[in-house]
Amino acid sequence: MSIGAGQLTYDEISAQAEALQSAWEQLQQQSDWVNKYIGNSAYEEVVFIGSGSSYYQALTMAATFRKWTGRSATAYPSSELFLFREQTLNVNKKLLIVGVSRSGESHEVIIALDSFKDVSNWDHCGITCHETSKMAQMTACLVSPLGKEKSTVMTKSLSSMTFMMQAAIAVAAGKANFTQELEQVLASDAVIVREADLSAKAWVQSHNFTRTVFLGMGAYGGLSLEACLKLKEMTCTWTEAYGTLEFRHGPKSIIEPGAQVVLLLSESAREYELKVAREMKGYGATLVIVTAAAGDDTAFADLVVEVGGASISDEARSVLYLPWIQYNGYYTAMKLGLNPDDPRNLTQFVEI
Repeated sequence: MSIGAGQLTYDEISAQAEALQSAWEQLQQQSDWVNKYIGNSAYEEVVFIGSGSSYYQALTMAATFRKWTGRSATAYPSSELFLFREQTLNVNKKLLIVGVSRSGESHEVIIALDSFKDVSNWDHCGITCHETSKMAQMTACLVSPLGKEKSTVMTKSLSSMTFMMQAAIAVAAGKANFTQELEQVLASDAVIVREADLSAKAWVQSHNFTRTVFLGMGAYGGLSLEACLKLKEMTCTWTEAYGTLEFRHGPKSIIEPGAQVVLLLSESAREYELKVAREMKGYGATLVIVTAAAGDDTAFADLVVEVGGASISDEARSVLYLPWIQYNGYYTAMKLGLNPDDPRNLTQFVEI
């Protein structure tokens, strides 16, 4: 029996709670990986690399690593590493390069990992959803077992891989509170997914926008880029992403009535970010705020999406922001008569 347009994407977004739980259980079996790689203090810096969505989640991984371990970490597009090595990284430092790839077949990640065989003080590892992939064969990988997807766009794979790496970082940090925070995320994710489904569906059915801008800072900087890409991939519509406060320095000129601004609100910079949101509202934007908790300070928004977890860190809360973002892209695509399972010009991984 044929599968209807969008069914793969919908099912995969809806299954991310199970994918997170599976990743959590798998990590318990790969504790040696943590000790050998990101938990190894011999590395002066950990470098996460990926392409597209994988690069955006690498940004969140790096931000989490810096905050939770107090050690140096960065994230770069894979191509920067093999095309501009000296401009990107210090060849004299002892580095760990972490490849991030859902399929484990992304040509740019594989070429990047293969490109520094001549650098004796660099090591590599990875994270993927496919244990038999080329990347998994060339380097030791964490594997998100239920992150595998049939749809082109990344949804539960991104959520589960981000969560799994954060869980590994929590172990590497050696601080029980971070692990406890992630356990809270696990316990609440299924409910957040169901609520996001209902909220995004109602929102998309009752609104139309000429353009959408996603804003985020800190651990949510990478998420805002991912949110932008999700909507662009599924709907082929005009959308951009910026650092929240950076948006005020020129780009805000694009805001006018008919524009939608989606703010991924942190608790760390809540007051400052809400000042930007109020300013955009004043320019005529329709404002969505995705936040740990609504309050009197968010009452001016057109829609407030609560994901809970106000008592945990911004980093741990990251994956709870993803369901609404993903359903928003899905329902917008369906409203436009597009098939989010098979977006125009896209494939699951890019070949060079």
